[in-house]
Amino acid sequence: MLAPSFQEEVARYHQAVPEITRGNTAPIKELYSRLDDVTLANPFGGIARGWAQVEARLDQAARQFRDGEMLGFDTVTSYTARDTAYLVETEHFRARLDGAAATEEFALRVTSIFRREEGYWKLVHRHADPAARSQSRRSLAQPTG
Repeated sequence: MLAPSFQEEVARYHQAVPEITRGNTAPIKELYSRLDDVTLANPFGGIARGWAQVEARLDQAARQFRDGEMLGFDTVTSYTARDTAYLVETEHFRARLDGAAATEEFALRVTSIFRREEGYWKLVHRHADPAARSQSRRSLAQPTG
């Protein structure tokens, strides 16, 4: 059996991502590399490095959401080289934040980097943040104190 193409892996990735908003991290975890240089920068802040930290951060994110529904992916660009590929997208979904009475719509700006490991494309970095729309200069300022 042939290893999946990058496009096939992106299709799996697009099926796995919404599962986080339903509290299920298993599908996205299957796509991640287990090497020490794997990283995750999710909307809840900070950067996790190494599989143990990334796995814990995925679990933490999944606990924040309930009743998720994917509304779509807007692919800005993607690039594939021999052993490395990336994907830049906006993800649109609806979910209920843990403890909230109603669902809300979210848009995340996401960059995902993949590496070919033993013939398979593995996710090695995901950066997702809520800055999918233009931000004011003021929003860049960090509060002091």
